[in-house]
Amino acid sequence: MEQITLDDAQRLVDDWIKTYGVRYFNELTNMAILTEEVGEVARIVSRTYGEQSFKESDKNRDLADEMADVLWVLLCLANQTGVNLTEAFRKNLAKKTDRDKERHSNNKKLD
Repeated sequence: MEQITLDDAQRLVDDWIKTYGVRYFNELTNMAILTEEVGEVARIVSRTYGEQSFKESDKNRDLADEMADVLWVLLCLANQTGVNLTEAFRKNLAKKTDRDKERHSNNKKLD
C-alpha cells in the first residue's frame, strides 16, 4: 500500500470534501465532531485496556477506524484554518525535543 504524507492526507480530504461533501462543516461543528470522535476512541480504549466492560453496542467498534475518524476531522479543521500539519508537526517535534530532551530520562517515576 502506498504511503500517505500529512500533505497528501490534507489534499485528499480537501478533494473528497469538494467532490462528495458539498462543503466543509463550519469550524465549530467540526470541533464538536472531533470531540465526539475522540470520545469514541476513549470508549474503546477504556473498555479494552481499562476496567470497564464492553456494552453490547460497543463490541463491534474498531479502534483503528475510530482513530482514522479523529484524523479525518483534524485534517478538515487544519484545511479550514490554513494550518499545514506537516510544518506544524515539525515545529512541535522540535519544541518537544528542545524542552524535554532530558526531562523524561531524568524522571525517576519512569525508571
